[in-house]
Amino acid sequence: MAFPMSPVDVLFLAAEAPKRPMHVGALAFLSRPDSASPSFVRDAFAAALDRDQVAPLWRRRPRRSLGSLGHWYWHTDTEVDLEYHVQLSALPRRGGQTVWNMVSELHAEPLDRSRPLWQVHLIEGLDEGQYALYIKTHHALADGVSTMRLLRRTVSSDPDRRGMPALWEATPSDDTITSTGINPLVAAQRVLGTAGDLAGIPPALADATWRAVRRRGGPLTLTAPRTPFNVAIDGARSLAGRSFAIDRLRLVAKHTDATLNDVVLAMCGGALRRYLLARHALPDAPLMATVPVSLRGDEPAGVPEPVPGNKIGMLACCLGTHLADPSERLAAVQASMREGKAALAGRSQAQVLAMSALGVAPLALAMTLGPGRTPGPLRPPNVMISNVPGPQDGLYWNGARFDALYPLSVVADGQALNITCTSINHQVSFGLTGCRRVVPRLEMLADSLCRELDLLDAFHRIRRTGRRSRHNPRRRHG
Repeated sequence: MAFPMSPVDVLFLAAEAPKRPMHVGALAFLSRPDSASPSFVRDAFAAALDRDQVAPLWRRRPRRSLGSLGHWYWHTDTEVDLEYHVQLSALPRRGGQTVWNMVSELHAEPLDRSRPLWQVHLIEGLDEGQYALYIKTHHALADGVSTMRLLRRTVSSDPDRRGMPALWEATPSDDTITSTGINPLVAAQRVLGTAGDLAGIPPALADATWRAVRRRGGPLTLTAPRTPFNVAIDGARSLAGRSFAIDRLRLVAKHTDATLNDVVLAMCGGALRRYLLARHALPDAPLMATVPVSLRGDEPAGVPEPVPGNKIGMLACCLGTHLADPSERLAAVQASMREGKAALAGRSQAQVLAMSALGVAPLALAMTLGPGRTPGPLRPPNVMISNVPGPQDGLYWNGARFDALYPLSVVADGQALNITCTSINHQVSFGLTGCRRVVPRLEMLADSLCRELDLLDAFHRIRRTGRRSRHNPRRRHG
């Protein structure tokens, strides 16, 4: 069985190189039930492997047609080697390797294109009988939002529920797929909808360009400064993660009239300012972030949600790193995101995708020509920051509790750092992915997120009570 591949999915395949794998991932920590044996999680995985069931989505691998244009499409394999895709590993008892070190090495390895583009690693040997679960899927196969939705189909908030499928057994619910491929009526409806939007694309692109020239928020920026992050990368990766109670971020958002995502971006802006100051590399101009926005849930009437793939738009956000005051930095983020959302408001999905393509063009040029060789001001935003919605409550897989879930992502030439966060167990978890050479001591950057939330927390308390505490956050800020 074969399925056509969307242009966005093709771009992720085309952008891949040996030193630039294009897969996303997640690192989860699981704990067995109190009364269970130490091998409980491993035994549950073994039972899933014994079933030898793989859903159609996880059987897909990319292939190219033999015609002159060589179109990419998804081929559904009849046989899948689960011994390759699902692996059991253990931390060495000696040598001091941490699970983050091990997963950094796994995340640096490209997926084998001759097989379906995913892997799952169950890692044992952690303290107190905990397990780590590392999942990676190629960005062409699924974006972060669709991967999170698939994960939700395999877990439950009920700790006593059993008989739940493994991730590779999960299948999306999608009426657009028939036994012979894409439903032609649905495909025609989508094409007609897109064709009707074509006339609005040139004005949308002109508006995005005008906003960039006027330094207003939108998909494109022409003001990204040069930083140590915007250079060529190599194949080594470093990863780090931190979690925070989601109520702390919500309180800051509530008392500053901000969104939760604004607070996330302001935390990242402050942490990046602190990190670059320590390296004597903070530019005068504010850092700019690429911020993906999900376009899911915006289907034409009567059209079901498509199968996993990529359905994202892009905004460029000012992180306010030129401002020492955390409250002023948050205000700068709020203004930038408000302007960016206004640029997309009322646009069709096709128009938003076209505007987003214009916005990521500088990054594509940096990957093609090399960082520093892009013409004029066409420099890519300095960092990618993404917030993937996740479940708020506690999650269990066959009784094993998800203690934490850290999203991991892609870095590229010209954008050597990615920060992605999601929510689980009433926490917001930040996953940091960096080129090891370009972003040394990534843990220091992760630790700075803690400091920035403390400062924002202190600011909202001052704003709420109307008085300044003894420890002035402006005075304490680095």
